[in-house]
Parts: sequence; structure tokens; C-alpha cells
Amino acid sequence: MGLTSTALLVTLIVLTGLAMLATLLLWNRVPGPGWVRWPVRVAFLALCQLTAICVVAIWINGSYGLYASWDDLLGTPGADASTMTGPPPGRAKFTASAQGTRTTYFRGPKSQLAGEVVVWTPPEYDAPGADRTRFPVLMLLHGYPGTPEAWLDQGGMPQALEELARQGTAHPFILVMPEIYPGGINTDCSDTPDRRIATWLAEDVPELVSRHFRTLPEPRGWGLMGYSTGGFCAAKLPLQYPKAFRAGVALDPDPLAGDPSVLADPALRERNSPLWLVRHARKPGVGIFLATSEQDRDSPPRQLAEFAAAAAGTGVRVRTVVVPTGGHNFGTWRGMYPQALGWLSGEVAGPGR
Repeated sequence: MGLTSTALLVTLIVLTGLAMLATLLLWNRVPGPGWVRWPVRVAFLALCQLTAICVVAIWINGSYGLYASWDDLLGTPGADASTMTGPPPGRAKFTASAQGTRTTYFRGPKSQLAGEVVVWTPPEYDAPGADRTRFPVLMLLHGYPGTPEAWLDQGGMPQALEELARQGTAHPFILVMPEIYPGGINTDCSDTPDRRIATWLAEDVPELVSRHFRTLPEPRGWGLMGYSTGGFCAAKLPLQYPKAFRAGVALDPDPLAGDPSVLADPALRERNSPLWLVRHARKPGVGIFLATSEQDRDSPPRQLAEFAAAAAGTGVRVRTVVVPTGGHNFGTWRGMYPQALGWLSGEVAGPGR
């Protein structure tokens, strides 16, 4: 079972309950003299404590995305480029995982960063007669802290996309869920002197996916969608890499002017902020969808209006949506999917040859 899987959490909860029940039933039934009975009773208590601690630890890890996998926790493949073993740069082997997805740990040849990449293909991908059809790609960017699996466990993907595709309001995308801070250091998806995370997301991951799946060419068949920190990244990467991505959807994005706690260097932070990038865009032919809630203090509506004003006359297509209620959570973001994915399907090409 995966470290972040619901199955593991449920299993540990059941084991904790069984340990407590066994302790209650067997407390006075342990045979032998006192010097035997008391160590056994202490072992019962220790087992209850251990299983309870494991439940809390797994729940905290799933909520905050401290470790993405057993490999990440144990410091084996996938933790960082310097500790990556297995396939050399540029090679990867996808293995089947939960919810019909395929997962690999991949070291990017250009960024020299290593991380998890999860891919899901729509039912249409394997339909009879579709073996020559190429599909658009939607890269889903998680928040910080977080993991790619958050889209599966909490984000309602891929089921939400499948339903919209059945209704004909969204394309059947290939979903790609990469780590947005491989190695555990957040840079707001920016290249810094020490970590080339923008290169990882805009060059290494697309090359990996294009090599293993039938994808439409960049940029016409590629889009991004992210929430929180991932939303910030989805707003900036199409502006930085218009040859890689046609459009980006930012759900409750982090401050679009940049976060000093992430990038302390003012010049580096400014030039990696969506606000600076859109002001300096020169007809890049990309679209940006920004959505937030009137009640979201982490992503106030005024920054969406500021971004739209900055984009005027640049050629960047901007759409903003402000819903009246909702917090900084998946309950709000899932309600934004129909508008966001419908808009994105108008920006990015549909399946074709």
C-alpha cells in the first residue's frame, strides 16, 4: 500500500482498534506469575500506543504532504537527484498504481532533479481504433505542502474530468501529476542557482510524457491547472514557457507578486512572479484562467483584477472568476472545475492526429 493511500490509513485504524480490544479482553487472562504477566501487559499497551501513533503520523503526512512515498520517507529513489538510483537521466519505467494511474520516479536530464510523476490516461485513449489518436495533456500541480496524490485522494480526479468529458464540456485529457518541489525545497516552480524546478516542469516532465504516451505536440495540446502554490505555478509557467504550454488555470493562487519567504532575492522573486511576467509579455499567445472566492484571505479577488489589468494589451488572454463563498480547500476548487476545464478545453486542442 502506498504511503499516502487511504487503504493504509484505514488498515492502521483497524489495527489500532484490534490492539485496544485485545488488551481489554486479555488483560486479566495472561497466564503465569507476575513477573511474566506485567511485561506482557506492558507490551499490550506499547502496541496500542504504536498503532495509534502510526495512525496520527500517516494522517498528518497525508494532510501536509511531508513524504510522497515509502521511497521518499526512507530516502531511497526519488528523494533528490544526488540520491537517485535506478534509471539514468531521461529514462523511466511507469508502473501501475491506484485508480488506474501509472507512476514513475524520474530524474530529469536537464534539471538534474528527481521526483514522482503520476500519469492517468482517459478511457478514450485505449478505445478501439484510437491507437493513432494523440491526446491533449493537462498537468495538475499540487500545493505546498502537498503531493501529486492529493489530486486523486482529495481532488476528485480523474472522476471529475471523466464526467465533464462524458457531458461534452471538456476534452478527455491525459492527466500528468508531477511533484512541484522535487527534493523537498519549494521555489514556487522557479529556476534558482541551486534548483531548476521550472526546467523540471516545463522541459523534463513534458519530454518524459511525450516519449511514453500519445500526446499532442507542445504547446497547442498542453495546459496546466493548479491550486494554491500550484495555482501560482500554473499562472506563471505558460508566460515563461509559451512554447511548452498554451494555457494555465490557477485556482486560489498564492500571491501573484511572489512570496518573500520562498524566494528571498527580490530580483529573482519579481522575475518569477506572474504579475511581472504578464506585464512584460509580448503577444505570447497564451491564456490564463484565475479563480478565487470572496472569502479566501489567502488569494484575495483584488489580485485577480490586478493581473487582468496588467495583461491588457499584451496579447495574453485572461479570464477571472470570483465565487461568493468558499475557503482555501478542495471543496471550493472542485466547484470551480466545470468552468475551469470548460475554458481550458477551448484554449487547448482536442484529441486528433
